[in-house]
Amino acid sequence: MSAWIHDWLERHRHPVSRWLHAVGIPLLIWGLLLGVWQLAMWRWDIWWRPTGVIAVSYLLQWVGHAIEGNDMGEIILIKRLLNRPYVAIAPRYRSESSPSQ
Repeated sequence: MSAWIHDWLERHRHPVSRWLHAVGIPLLIWGLLLGVWQLAMWRWDIWWRPTGVIAVSYLLQWVGHAIEGNDMGEIILIKRLLNRPYVAIAPRYRSESSPSQ
């Protein structure tokens, strides 16, 4: 687990990006839990609540990655599957020891 955290911290060095992720990630979890709860209660009529929370979460994280200058994790996964180039660590933060794509 420590390697995963180290990699995550290396990809999220800008303080604004970290702050946006500190808000966005819990929002994502809350939105998913809200969606599961609503489905369990059979509340299809308010589908927009968890959808909105999840959308705001991803928007915040996307802004963080735009500030950072790298791709989001989900985008990296898709680009890897399609054999497309991606930016895991922003060039301004890349060191000699940082792995390239």
